[in-house]
Amino acid sequence: MSKRKKGPDSSHSSLTRRSFLRGVGIAAGGTSVLSSGLLTHAIDTAAPISVGPGPTPITLNINGASRRISVEPRASLADVLRDQLGMTGTKVICDRGSCSGCTVWLDGMPVNSCMIFAMDVGDRKITTIEGLGNPDHLHALQTAFVEHDGMQCGYCTPGMVMSCAALLARNSNPTAKDVQQAISGNICRCGTYPKVIEATLVAAKLRKGA
Repeated sequence: MSKRKKGPDSSHSSLTRRSFLRGVGIAAGGTSVLSSGLLTHAIDTAAPISVGPGPTPITLNINGASRRISVEPRASLADVLRDQLGMTGTKVICDRGSCSGCTVWLDGMPVNSCMIFAMDVGDRKITTIEGLGNPDHLHALQTAFVEHDGMQCGYCTPGMVMSCAALLARNSNPTAKDVQQAISGNICRCGTYPKVIEATLVAAKLRKGA
């Protein structure tokens, strides 16, 4: 009588009754641990790891007033202005220095405040849109923006105004090309550039006549 031949994989079967039962047991044990909350408790009670220095007291000169605050070394000037000081006129749009919506002045120079650490400002004078004018005493440029519809959604407007006002501060008689250059880094997704240029040129005339 001939012997029955074994199949090619019969001696190396990947799944046996014993291995199947062992796998089911391991899975059930793992489920019990998770459902008991032991693992979650271990994670929750782990002490948080802090790396680097904590908040540091600094003094910022903002719109002519000294403000003493504590800031984290990683905090940008835009974040400190908006989140800690409540000066939300400065808008954060891209948060990477490519749209200029967060433009403020440092010693009269327009800068992207999202790209500057608050701790690096030092004793330089900060001017925000709130310091340029207020509803009772608007800057000539703000008045021109309103009268000549230099905005649509308004989100980029503070940055636009700060860039154009800086131009007027150093050039009392700008051309349309000068304005285009001044706002070359300001992005307006509504495409209101012609009105921004028009308002700036009108504001220049108003300032000369004042």
